[in-house]
Amino acid sequence: MTMVMTGEGVSYGTQIHDIAQLDPDGTAIYFIPLEGDDRLVSWRELDEVSTSLAHVLQHRGVKVDDIVAVSLKNSPEHLISCFAIWKVGAVPVPMRWDLPEWERSRVLATMEPVLVIDDPESDLFVEAASASTEPLADVTPPRGWGVCSSGSTGTPKVVMIKTPGLYFLGSPSNLVVETYGPLPQPQRFLVPAPLYHTNGFTATKNLMAGDAIVLLEKFNAAQILDVIERYRVTGFIAATPMLQRLVQVPGIEERDLSSLDWVQQGASPLPIWLGKKWCELVGPEKFYLSYGASEMHGLVTCRGDEWLEHLGTLGRGFTETELRIIDNEGNVLGAGEVGGIYMRTPTGPAGTYIGDNVAPMPQTDDGFVTVGDLGWLDEEGFLFMADRRVDMIVTGAANVFPAEVESALSEHPEILDVVVIGLKDPEWGRRVHAIVQPADHAMPPSTEDVIGFAKERLAPYKVPKTVEFVVSLPRSEAMKLNRAALIAERDGPDEERGPT
Repeated sequence: MTMVMTGEGVSYGTQIHDIAQLDPDGTAIYFIPLEGDDRLVSWRELDEVSTSLAHVLQHRGVKVDDIVAVSLKNSPEHLISCFAIWKVGAVPVPMRWDLPEWERSRVLATMEPVLVIDDPESDLFVEAASASTEPLADVTPPRGWGVCSSGSTGTPKVVMIKTPGLYFLGSPSNLVVETYGPLPQPQRFLVPAPLYHTNGFTATKNLMAGDAIVLLEKFNAAQILDVIERYRVTGFIAATPMLQRLVQVPGIEERDLSSLDWVQQGASPLPIWLGKKWCELVGPEKFYLSYGASEMHGLVTCRGDEWLEHLGTLGRGFTETELRIIDNEGNVLGAGEVGGIYMRTPTGPAGTYIGDNVAPMPQTDDGFVTVGDLGWLDEEGFLFMADRRVDMIVTGAANVFPAEVESALSEHPEILDVVVIGLKDPEWGRRVHAIVQPADHAMPPSTEDVIGFAKERLAPYKVPKTVEFVVSLPRSEAMKLNRAALIAERDGPDEERGPT
């Protein structure tokens, strides 16, 4: 399929319709359930069903710039819903489908949607099955989409992307990767992340670029390797824990990953051993790192060969992103000094918080913005992450960054997953505490073994003083953990963090 590349902006709905006209029977979505047969959705079906659903939404009073929450599992219906919302000029906000009612109600109260789509078998979809497939009047949503970013702070946040819902013809499938050179077109993009997460929602942009997507119902490492081989996947974006689970699949070195043009890591710091492993598996020129935030206040990237020359880096400012490291007094710090990571772009953050009780992101007078992460720059301007300020453990007057301790412990062959938190301690103020998920529950490592392993790699004050073993860590589908909740379960609410 050849797309016209003019640089002209068209609405999201028009772009999908135009692709469907060019390649109606081509596959747009390969849906991979945890059980059962794969489901293939053509470009015609994606366009026509989203148009029918758009007619139903319009009939129910959804108007231009209205917010519509999408609370569905990974499925074609999730993507169809988003395009239907765009076709009426409204704004989709994906959210976790499995939130407890108390938390769900807080998120919905923050975004105030006119409608919630949360059941693929609801009367909305029943009505859509018999609704018109005639295209609606073309309309561009004034705001592109929203992202739920309640995260680990305990306060629900919704980030609204301020730019209009326009797709510019000829836009790259992956802006980060194609900065280094063009990719073969079209791509076949694997989506292992939940669609409510930024990494997963990227799938909508790939569809608009004419790429087919391979959508997993839920992350499953062994299944992903099968899918890459079966559908000749060309690229995917994954959080660090996903990449770690993948390399822990027995026999990964013998699997056929030759179809991959690129693999992009994002969302959390990358242990050095894990980055080296992926550079070995796919080649450093095909491995990419990216660091940003849902607020889209800037982006930091690098390729595997650059990363190997600056081990542990997140990269440098992408295109026009400027970086500064600033201390608590507002002083700009020099190379090697740890402080708050601040970014600035010519247009400012693309996202803005909505809601009455959300403080704005800290910002300098000249427009540098931070989301609270800590790090440092080297002499060449490469950024290194220390941790999130809120996660830093102050123990005996020394600062410990959990990400560093987790990175060290993750190399232990008998540890499948680990999180490090600070717990109240009468002697140290807070002690470093490791929560470990063993690779084999029948033969877990001992506490002494874990502590000894850490002592070989870390300064004494960073070594966990206590170790706890659990059956599994409570990661979300996006592989995130709520550290504040883990701490509160063990020693009560932390006044500095607030309620969980």
